[in-house]
Amino acid sequence: MAARLNLEEIGRRAGVSRSTVSRVVNGEPNVSAKTKRRVEAVIAETGYRPHAAARSLASRHTGVIGLVIPSEAGTLFNDPYFGRLILGASDAMNGLDMTLALFVFGDEIDESAIISRVVNPGLVDGVIVTATRMADPLIDHLRDANMPFVVIGRPDNLSAVFSVDADNRGGARSAALHFAQLGRQRPALIAPPSNTSAGVDRRSGFLDGLAEAGLSIDGRIREGDWTEAAGRRAMAELLERRPDAVFVGSDRMAVGALQAIREADLRCPEDVAVVSFDGIIPADMVVPRLTSVAQPVQEVGERAVWLLKSVLDGQLTSAESVVFPTELVIRETCGAALPAAAPAGA
Repeated sequence: MAARLNLEEIGRRAGVSRSTVSRVVNGEPNVSAKTKRRVEAVIAETGYRPHAAARSLASRHTGVIGLVIPSEAGTLFNDPYFGRLILGASDAMNGLDMTLALFVFGDEIDESAIISRVVNPGLVDGVIVTATRMADPLIDHLRDANMPFVVIGRPDNLSAVFSVDADNRGGARSAALHFAQLGRQRPALIAPPSNTSAGVDRRSGFLDGLAEAGLSIDGRIREGDWTEAAGRRAMAELLERRPDAVFVGSDRMAVGALQAIREADLRCPEDVAVVSFDGIIPADMVVPRLTSVAQPVQEVGERAVWLLKSVLDGQLTSAESVVFPTELVIRETCGAALPAAAPAGA
């Protein structure tokens, strides 16, 4: 029966006009509370669901939110970070009965083509931009087009942007202080890309922690591109400088760093302690089990959707930044946890 119903039939049963039913369905004002309750009761009783396309045309909303990820598709689906992020955003979108559209680009040509589609108000209602680069040109295009958007990461200008992030700086600082507590004297750093806000914040947080602990890094810094191969190369170079501990700016790069340590016939954590950032690789997939600064990736994705929905609904008009705390999860690679003492399920 629900499939055969239309606005006219709902209006006939509720004793109101078709236009009144349309206003109720699309959440428009100028409908009395009593009339709204009567129409909603008929909708609930019949199981009526408005046709998505018709509702979109009537309300001038598409019911679609775009998620923009500057990454090649192959890299995207091999990276557990993005998997969790998309899962969180999808869960929130399903709860809102909305659709998530994924935009992925790997180079400037892809980016130029995608920007023209993302800023098209007839395609999406709003946009979530993740893996933010410093001075991301997409942000300016979205502003110029008056397209509502939320940034996942730390934007350059916090006072003018809605954003959701994890405490990258504080988490990296905790890694440095942990090394100091363990008595490590020659720390090293494999930093994420310096053209990303996460890369900048994790680098600065780690260096701040070392300075606080009275430790020097003495040039033992390399930069990677988030991948295992980059972590392996960077670690191989750093081993020539004989570090006794290394903070790796992502779990994937840490997997590569551990491989380089094994290839050099060194032991982790006895010769080189390792702490990474993300907390997204299952503990039993890495030997020894990886100590990592964990961030709530799925929750970040969920909050970004809800924040954007609040903007679209007019509930938020002033920029707001949400920062989730991080947690140092101690396992075996840092040398502070023995296999027998590891927490269950860690």
